[in-house]
Amino acid sequence: MLEDLAPESDTPIPLPNVSGKILEKVIDYCKWHYEHPTHQADDKKEEKRTDDIIPWDKNFCQVDQATLFELILAANYLDIKPLLDLTCKTVANMIKGKTPEEIRKTFNIKNDFTPEEEEQVRKENEWCEER
Repeated sequence: MLEDLAPESDTPIPLPNVSGKILEKVIDYCKWHYEHPTHQADDKKEEKRTDDIIPWDKNFCQVDQATLFELILAANYLDIKPLLDLTCKTVANMIKGKTPEEIRKTFNIKNDFTPEEEEQVRKENEWCEER
């Protein structure tokens, strides 16, 4: 589709999965990072970290949850991996160190497990709990 357009064309490009408000934020992110290039770590050599967010990015992600999740979807749809990584790290940091109950409260998730099912899941996943 884009190949059919002339380089200087004013023809709108439909982005059905991205609202105008979110597209504006995505463009702000892309412009800032274009104007302020930072060292990108080699994903294959370094472990994935969630504590390496630069201040501008941290401030950029200080939005309500609905906006943050729309940014995740837009970054994925538009294939902007650095923005997708940033927004997912932000959500990971929101989860880190919380109990399942706290996570449910943070993200307004209904607990649909019976007490017995919940206990079974806890037993099966004891190995991953911090002690």
